[in-house]
Amino acid sequence: MRTLVALLSTVAMLATSACSGDDNGAHPYSVQTAAIGESLAVLGWNIGVTNLRFDGDYVLFDVDAAPTEPDAPHAKPEDIRFGLYGALAHPLEANAIGGCRDVTNLAIQPAAAQGPNRLAGTVCIGPMRDQSQVRGVYAYSPTDRMPGTTVTYGAAFPIGVPPTNDYDTGLTIKTTSVDAFSADGAQLSPAVLGDPDAFKGKGYMLLGLEIDGPAQRYRDDSAKRGGPLMVLVQPSLPPPGLSHACDIYGASLLVLPDASLDAVHVRASLCTQGDMTAALLYASVSVIGTHAGLWTKDG
Repeated sequence: MRTLVALLSTVAMLATSACSGDDNGAHPYSVQTAAIGESLAVLGWNIGVTNLRFDGDYVLFDVDAAPTEPDAPHAKPEDIRFGLYGALAHPLEANAIGGCRDVTNLAIQPAAAQGPNRLAGTVCIGPMRDQSQVRGVYAYSPTDRMPGTTVTYGAAFPIGVPPTNDYDTGLTIKTTSVDAFSADGAQLSPAVLGDPDAFKGKGYMLLGLEIDGPAQRYRDDSAKRGGPLMVLVQPSLPPPGLSHACDIYGASLLVLPDASLDAVHVRASLCTQGDMTAALLYASVSVIGTHAGLWTKDG
């Protein structure tokens, strides 16, 4: 009898462990998850993602989306942003609308808003060469922010964000590079800080950031929050901005590492732009809880 009880207990523990592992794999970091070819209800939309494919240095896929309830609050089509999911060396994202601007394939019908209640067409993300690591795509909106989850740090030129600890968000952020430019593309050196006329007009700043943390804590914190974190820099301008580099890098990033990894380690590039004083001397980096959807090749 004791042997039978022990055996049943072991089976129960294994079943529980398996279910837990399946749940973590199916819903990494508390995002809604589906297979490529299926639809998800996220951001107030039913979004279908199909036909994930590659064209040159770009990852392409088709979307067809409509609000779950047309009269209920939902993200604006121009605020929906997609990114690539997998063990990528450097994350890549693009807005659903406008991401195909650099793709020359005339057969592509770029994603477009067909009125306020329809989004359809092809989304393009790139350029990238290591496409073997792409396991799927995710969607989120930089305007979808969970109340009470925002932590903001200053990011002034030429220092960027001073190294943070993990107390605030469970993640640490440090700056790996800071490059500042005037609107005409002329690069600024730290020596201009003593020039009162150096920060007049418009300009932009490219921030290289390294985001790290233990994956298990990030999973636990995401479960408590109800979603992952995004990193958002301000001020910003909608594309096309002051620089094509800003259009590629963007002003936000969803922290969604591959669920198989045991650590969060993201190297990202983000762009602040606008009035030069605000974009270079009073820029900020915020970490904010949000909601997201994920479509994977293996479901």
